[in-house]
Amino acid sequence: MESVLISDKTCWFAARTRCGAELGVRDRLDRFGTEHFLPVELRRHTRSRASYEHPLIPGLIFLHTTKKQACALTNEMGLPVRYLIDPATHTLLVVPDKQLDDFRRVLDLSAEKGGLMDCPLALGDFVRVIKGPLRGVEGRVLELRGHIYVVVELLGCFFARATVRRAWLEKIDAPRNDFGTIHA
Repeated sequence: MESVLISDKTCWFAARTRCGAELGVRDRLDRFGTEHFLPVELRRHTRSRASYEHPLIPGLIFLHTTKKQACALTNEMGLPVRYLIDPATHTLLVVPDKQLDDFRRVLDLSAEKGGLMDCPLALGDFVRVIKGPLRGVEGRVLELRGHIYVVVELLGCFFARATVRRAWLEKIDAPRNDFGTIHA
């Protein structure tokens, strides 16, 4: 049985670009036919009332491709990004599918309440949502001003939250990372 090389496996990679260039990079990825995720929110100009997209995480975009294709995008096609490097492996940082999916779902649901947070506001139990549109999402529970939130972490430095009913949460053991240690 042939093993799949990491360069042939489709993964999510986090990439940095210049602040203000995120939408242009996204448009180029569309033209290249490369799946990507750029967290944005719609804002309105105060004078003209026109809507525009604003990146939620300045200078960061996620690409779903193979390592080989990711390198070709920058080296051969001139895509202006720098990939985040995993300090343990000294190679391109791979974002786990489940982690990015949970992050996207919380951001999609939380357009009005919640959304991207600069940091977690309190540590809580690790939970799984068992009902509703966020069913299956895993994160930490946060209670703030009488509201219950599920907080999802991405790469240890980005956090999203969405309001959830307390009855829709079940406490679970904290997940283990690839090295067998429990996430703090």
